[in-house]
Amino acid sequence: MASLYSLCLSKQQLFGILLILTFFSSSRTKRCYKSIISFGDSLADTGNWVILLQQNKPTPAFPPFGGTYFNRPTGRCCDGRLIVDFFAQKLGLPLVPPYFRDANCSNCRKFQKGVNFAVVGATALDNAYLARKGIINELTNVSLGVQLGLLKTLLPSLCSSSSACNEFLNNSLILMGEIGGNEFNLAFIQGISSEVIGGLVPEVIKAISAAIEELIELGAMTFVVPGTIPLGCLPVLLTRFRTSNKQAYDRYGCLIWLNDFAHYYNEYLKKELESMRRLHPRINIIYADYYQASMPLYLSPRSFGFKSTLTACCGGEGPYNVNVTLSCGDPGTKSCDDPSSYVNWDGAHFTDEAHRVISNGLLDGSCTIPRFEFPSCAS
Repeated sequence: MASLYSLCLSKQQLFGILLILTFFSSSRTKRCYKSIISFGDSLADTGNWVILLQQNKPTPAFPPFGGTYFNRPTGRCCDGRLIVDFFAQKLGLPLVPPYFRDANCSNCRKFQKGVNFAVVGATALDNAYLARKGIINELTNVSLGVQLGLLKTLLPSLCSSSSACNEFLNNSLILMGEIGGNEFNLAFIQGISSEVIGGLVPEVIKAISAAIEELIELGAMTFVVPGTIPLGCLPVLLTRFRTSNKQAYDRYGCLIWLNDFAHYYNEYLKKELESMRRLHPRINIIYADYYQASMPLYLSPRSFGFKSTLTACCGGEGPYNVNVTLSCGDPGTKSCDDPSSYVNWDGAHFTDEAHRVISNGLLDGSCTIPRFEFPSCAS
């Protein structure tokens, strides 16, 4: 009897283990999401900043922005699509509309399949906190915390009950940026000390992880959390920190110290996300390695059809075609004839073609941790 009881118990245990394994397998199985919810800054903004500045429209509201793919400006800081757009197209969803296009929710139905809260210049930390550190952000005050608050305000218009909202978020892909890069870009340009900048890294990552925790409580299950890009390869920063010291550059012409900082930040973020995965084993928390997905553009540009890696397609003058007092589209600037042969669009942002290459490395899982291959859901 004892041996029979032991056998039955082991079968029960085995059945329980199989159930658990089945759950985790199904929760991480490739599936088609019903919507995309996007937070972030200019790398993800699909038009919010332009809408917010109606009285004094910035350059992304005018040509040559948007000319490659949309044949018109859309408010994106690009000649065409952003990474969030390639995600939407891969998943068979509409391009994610900017929240401020209908902030009063006169037709909330348009947000059922996606909504974008990202704003040019947005930071993970709020402006008041940054100001206490001596960092001034004049572009926007729509920080990550504000963006999260906007989603919470919107949710009751998208779902009729807390359980329905839980299900809505469960079936949504949450793109957490890119967010957090502007704290450091502003700090570098404004001459903030390395001690202060180093101290910002854990604070920025804490703000991102806190936002993820709140979204998990609301029902979200799948997060894509980008790291930062190779900052030392951006024409705007190469112009700002140009030096005659050849040892400051790597073999590809990028500033070593800026890329080293990007590595440091990304490693810190990866460790935080790994800790979160241990706390929430049922949640998909995917690190999107924007840095590694971007590097092939600089390592072997010709294999992707790029002729220029460190020179902006649209800009002013100098070795990187960047004038720090003028923005792409301003009088006195010019745009290249073929943006698809350029990695960089306006000194700070990638071109449509560069975004396509980067997105491929993310969507096939080769530049994500853990590897997470997104399904092709296009009809």
